[in-house]
Amino acid sequence: MPFDIALTGLNAAQNDLQVISNNIANSETNGFKRSRAEFADLYATSQFGTSSNAIGQGVEVASISQQFTDGDITFTDNSLDLAISGGGFFVLSDGGAQTFSRAGAFQVDNLGNIVNSSGSQLVGFQADSSGNLTGAQGPLVISRGNIAPNVTSTINIDANIDASEIVLPAFLIGPSGAPDPGTYNHATSYTVFDSLGGEHVTTNYFRKDNATDWQVFQFVDNTQISGPDVLTFDAFGDLTAINGTVGQTTTTSGAFTPGGIGAPTTFTVDYSGVTQFGGGFGISAIDQNGFATGRLSSLDFDPSGALFARYTNGQSLTLGQVALANFANPQGLRPTGSTAWSESFASGQPLIGAPGSADLGLVQSGSLEESNVDVTGELINLIQTQRNFQANAQVIGTADTITQTIINIR
Repeated sequence: MPFDIALTGLNAAQNDLQVISNNIANSETNGFKRSRAEFADLYATSQFGTSSNAIGQGVEVASISQQFTDGDITFTDNSLDLAISGGGFFVLSDGGAQTFSRAGAFQVDNLGNIVNSSGSQLVGFQADSSGNLTGAQGPLVISRGNIAPNVTSTINIDANIDASEIVLPAFLIGPSGAPDPGTYNHATSYTVFDSLGGEHVTTNYFRKDNATDWQVFQFVDNTQISGPDVLTFDAFGDLTAINGTVGQTTTTSGAFTPGGIGAPTTFTVDYSGVTQFGGGFGISAIDQNGFATGRLSSLDFDPSGALFARYTNGQSLTLGQVALANFANPQGLRPTGSTAWSESFASGQPLIGAPGSADLGLVQSGSLEESNVDVTGELINLIQTQRNFQANAQVIGTADTITQTIINIR
């Protein structure tokens, strides 16, 4: 009997040694979670239980328990490296099968999918063509195609025109085809975009007509398309009317036709931010909603997991949002290798949501979660396991000596 009991102790020590060895071997594996061998004693039982003076039959491995504490976070120079600060797992699609991982070393494959080193695709919430997030889930895909241009349709001008300016002669076009500088008080230029993304220089010329009225002439590529539009101001310098219409603050330009096959273009100009105060002419801001075509220049994630693509034309677009999953019992997850797990009956079904919602953590871009293995602690456990093994081996040696003594009795 001591042989059998000691043998269970040797087997338990060997299993513990394997768990410790696996932990130490993966001490540098990103997203790895250490395991712990948990043991339980054995008793011989009958239909009516055990007796009060029953002697145990040894030990067994009750469970190999995974420890899902967070690992330290290290920073990298790759914006596609992701770490979860808090609870949750990345959701991965492996040929349609769903797996879960804390390892966030991702890259882009030849089809634009965000994948890990095993080729599993990162799953997230999809965005429409305008960058609005939807509730649909699927692999996150990065398109390397150029972003389509956007024709200018609205322009907002915030400026002050000097109330102390003098009234000039009627607006005239000079011999060169450009406006005569002696017939306007101020001018400001900005860029607008046609339907093909072509750039066109637009200039507004302001001419004081009387104490309250200013004329505005609009030119695109040195060709007049609008004007004069009359801006009327009150005694406090606020815009009160345009072209005699009280309360109106916008005008619509005449159409201009860009070269090539570009469509005729008009746009609305909002002058609600224009004032007539003393102190000189000044432009505070000119905003227009057009832009040229652009190429993908960079990618980054915000803490909520939203994936932003930035383009060479200064625009950005949301391509999707990382989805995270959590479980009622993470320790019930079944390891599948490659630092991934799959759900099981014990873990419960995945609860999938956006980072930062419910009990899900936030996503940190340009970072990786290290293994949560404490090598120093594992080495101490290794010494204890070695002693356990040696002690059980000593039990077998002692039992053998006793048995040999009994056999030698004559």
